[in-house]
Amino acid sequence: MLQELGISKQDSRPQRVSSSELGVKGEAMAAKRLEADGYRLVLSNFKVPIGRNTKGVQVTGEIDIVALDGETLCFVEVKTRRKRDFGGPLTAVDRRKQRQITRTARGYRQMFGVWAMPYRFDVVTVVLRKGEPAEIEIVKGFWSEQKFRKQRWSGDNAWSG
Repeated sequence: MLQELGISKQDSRPQRVSSSELGVKGEAMAAKRLEADGYRLVLSNFKVPIGRNTKGVQVTGEIDIVALDGETLCFVEVKTRRKRDFGGPLTAVDRRKQRQITRTARGYRQMFGVWAMPYRFDVVTVVLRKGEPAEIEIVKGFWSEQKFRKQRWSGDNAWSG
């Protein structure tokens, strides 16, 4: 009936940016900040198969940004949030995410033959509060691959009760 009268029913509330749009915006801001801090961007959104899950479905890993900081290859995870609640964006880079990025970085290093090159895992956090300037923080070396290497047991380290 409203349409017949030439009246359109429109939602006057402001449209909220989706999580994926927020992520894309955050990654663009992070890339600009990294360049401003002297990083040289190599590529973004690198994807490679990293294995299979328990159901046999192929799992693809992704690295948001690959960059060079001097001679060091940096695998950068970008986390963007609207607020700093519950510990902020850094808390979203948990062990599971770190393991996935570590495996993806191995794939990158193998694919491009850069095994001997020094590398590290950085995180860029972006907080976009409405009406405020963006808060962008770079955390260099947030974790290391050593954390995920399998440890060999040796009798020398055995507990002798």
